[in-house]
Amino acid sequence: MKIHYLSIPTMKKSPKEVGAPHRTLPADGLQAGRSLSNSLLRSVLIFLLFFGSALSVTAQQGISPEDVAKMETVISADISDDGQHVAYTKAVPANPYEENRPASYHLYLYSLENGTAIPFITRTTVRSVSFRPGTDAITFLAKLEGDRNTALYQMSLRGGEAQKIYEHETAISAYAWSADGSHLAFTAEGPEGEEEKSVDLPYEPIVYEENPSYSVGYIMEWDSREPKRMRLPGDYHSMAWSPDGKRIAVATSPTPFVDDFYMKQRIQILDAESLEKIGEVDHAGKLDHFAWSPDGELLGMIAGATINDPIAGRLFVVDKDGGEPQILRPAAEWKFDDFAWSGDGEIMFVASEGVHSFMGTMDADGSDLKRHDKTEGLNLESMDLASNGAMAFTASSGQFPSEAFVVPADMSEAQRITMSNPWLAERELAKQEVITYDARDGQEIQGILMHPLNKETGKSYPLITVVHGGPESHYDNGWLTQYSTAGQMAAAEGYYVFYPNYRGSTGRGVAFAMSSQGDPAGAEFDDIVDGVDYLIDNYDIDEEKVGVTGGSYGGYATGWMATKYTDRFAAGVMFVGISNNISKWGTTDIPEELYLVHARKRIWEDYQFFLERSPIYYADQSETPLLIMTGAEDTRVDPSQSVELYRHLRTRTDTPVRLVLYPGEGHGNRKSSARLDYSLRMLGWFNKYLKGSESDYAKP
Repeated sequence: MKIHYLSIPTMKKSPKEVGAPHRTLPADGLQAGRSLSNSLLRSVLIFLLFFGSALSVTAQQGISPEDVAKMETVISADISDDGQHVAYTKAVPANPYEENRPASYHLYLYSLENGTAIPFITRTTVRSVSFRPGTDAITFLAKLEGDRNTALYQMSLRGGEAQKIYEHETAISAYAWSADGSHLAFTAEGPEGEEEKSVDLPYEPIVYEENPSYSVGYIMEWDSREPKRMRLPGDYHSMAWSPDGKRIAVATSPTPFVDDFYMKQRIQILDAESLEKIGEVDHAGKLDHFAWSPDGELLGMIAGATINDPIAGRLFVVDKDGGEPQILRPAAEWKFDDFAWSGDGEIMFVASEGVHSFMGTMDADGSDLKRHDKTEGLNLESMDLASNGAMAFTASSGQFPSEAFVVPADMSEAQRITMSNPWLAERELAKQEVITYDARDGQEIQGILMHPLNKETGKSYPLITVVHGGPESHYDNGWLTQYSTAGQMAAAEGYYVFYPNYRGSTGRGVAFAMSSQGDPAGAEFDDIVDGVDYLIDNYDIDEEKVGVTGGSYGGYATGWMATKYTDRFAAGVMFVGISNNISKWGTTDIPEELYLVHARKRIWEDYQFFLERSPIYYADQSETPLLIMTGAEDTRVDPSQSVELYRHLRTRTDTPVRLVLYPGEGHGNRKSSARLDYSLRMLGWFNKYLKGSESDYAKP
């Protein structure tokens, strides 16, 4: 693993600086970075974890960074049509001591009849798992040894070897079986286009945003294995067959660029035989999951309420031939996360409501809403429904990360069918509670507070504030500990950990999600400071030892707190964050999304406004020691955003600042060693500047 970093040592003593020795991965001055072999990386990480560590005793009882690095999570759960089997995929991290690579996705099959799970595929990454209609087999996409491209595989429910059943000339990215299994629709990378070479030189430069690779749609009668290409223009994404197999709904965007994927996806209806376009869904805005009703007369879809809705979280139905969709429950103060049609045409769904979630049913027109209490205490994520009414879903809680569950057809109690991290039973977990408070303008704000593990009466504790990204996101009262969100790791170290759902967060309806638009770093970030004040007034928190961290928009908030609100925060850890709204617009891959669902005006209409809402504008007053970390290949928030704030702080202040770049990582770390390194550096920085501890892992 190669780590690039820039750092400065402690210079003039600032009021919040605590002199203490540091430890980290070895480095040489301001060197851009150097390679570490797997064996050296292993030795270094073991050194960081065990040599002279100043971790408290409670860290041995609670969750550690090493625990988080090995944590497995269930990603998806699909139930067979007869309700007898559940196929689930599990993310399994690589050992960070051995190799720096992303998690693999393994396939398991659970039998509801005998209550046993069989590991189906554990030697590679699988995705897009489906029960193949009319057979006793599971199909999935994978690229196994010897494959040129990602191909379609099949395995019998009775086990055995996976068999490749179809390989296209290019990689398959998504697929859907017709209801009778006679036809397959799929998307695949388009054929390579002609590349124009300007001169005959022994190298080829990159021409930015030209000749992108499009995904193409195909329909194939299974017996013939002769795919017919769909002729709709644009980049193809997901597809859904009507129950009778006569129509297929296809989501496309004008180009493969992520901005168009977010803001310009459209559903078009094709005749499955002729591939002629029958109609189009008249909807503008973000798009997520869509599915046909059992009679094929309606198409349900989760999408944005309007083009300015920051999230695809509203449920619509539209006629089988397209047209204008009808939004269901438009005044609902929740977010639809997933849905499925029951055999009698009811809609079953899971939704986020504030920091909680629930499962419900309603008629196709949105009437007769019923809430089901069989999943109380769980943070629901996704669901799948069998024809007999049995259901599989994924969920987490404050006690465990995402697992697979089933609800029988009689809607009796939910049953957990996976135990991905049995070692969690040997760890103590800190108390986690839901809080509400009023912001300075009276707006009610929700959040989650995690208490220090083994808290003692009469003692005050430091606080770490963890700000979510988006801002179109929110924290549920589920599992909140990831490599970049301190959670139980910090609680084990003696911290309170605060997760605010500031205005602009999802889960509370359209109006609340849009309430921060046009006011970047305004009331939304004031909500966070008001939450810190509420906690200081009501809990045993040391107001001189408050830290802040977050990624993406949460990184923006962290930079803002470390500059504009520097008198309130004693340390910050900023991840893939925004520092200059003007240059951010010119370097991001989502400029239209920024305009439509965030800024609501163009930067050239008011440069001064956007400059004054940027952390660099207030950098000269910063006294908050700031650790800045970013992916070196980030296209969403270009790493230059991190470099800008680093350069401003280093040039204009004597405040401690460090910049760490992760090679090969984008908008968030995906690889195992990079994730563990991040956790260690984050905790080390807070330990140094909030606790005066010697366990700053991140000092070169």
